[in-house]
Amino acid sequence: MPRASLDKQPRDVARMFDAVASRYDVTNDVLSLGQDRLWRRATVEACGAGPGQCVLDIAAGTGTSSEPFADSGADVVPADFSLGMLRVGHHRRSDLGFTAADAMRLPFADASFDVVTMSFGLRNVADPDTALREFLRVTKPGGRLVVCEFSRPTNAALRTVYSRYLMRSLPAVARRVSSDPESYVYLAESIQEWPAQRELAEQVAAAGWERVQWLNLSGGIVALHRATRPATPGVEG
Repeated sequence: MPRASLDKQPRDVARMFDAVASRYDVTNDVLSLGQDRLWRRATVEACGAGPGQCVLDIAAGTGTSSEPFADSGADVVPADFSLGMLRVGHHRRSDLGFTAADAMRLPFADASFDVVTMSFGLRNVADPDTALREFLRVTKPGGRLVVCEFSRPTNAALRTVYSRYLMRSLPAVARRVSSDPESYVYLAESIQEWPAQRELAEQVAAAGWERVQWLNLSGGIVALHRATRPATPGVEG
């Protein structure tokens, strides 16, 4: 199957994730050298969601990012536009309410969630600005946004090593462990094209979020961007 291109047509991206769904979690663990578990924990901590709070986990894939919220007593909605991912997730954890959803046209009412979070998904959206405004729309006033995404290493030497890994080693490793290795060529290219920390923070703020900040993980290979929906009544994205 042809891999998605950097114009990120939703149908192509969805098909790509359908193709990798069966081995997605295993492949991520191998390619990240186990760091993905640390990134997930940091994301959950940044969300700060507790019992009684409602969390939208968009681009939840097979639900590994959603499970900690459910286990802590929060009401979590794992959502994704890849039906293949949702099927694998439902088979793994049928008690979670997996929902088909497009980040640019969310099927939820205004001000529905205390927290909206997205891990390694915003980079795959055709129009991230539209998605960020949709996240604002469905978040309650004063609610939180947490985006975990690949970013730009802060150290020049690490940037060089990481770039070589992405473009040379990652596709080679994917050929051994992934159900669709070509998709990981797209992964490497999309990471290289993604904006750095400050640029993404500016995009988040331009979508209407306030108190935007970020936390670098693994030397900036990944960054957690956090923001708050303005509490002022009538403020819309």
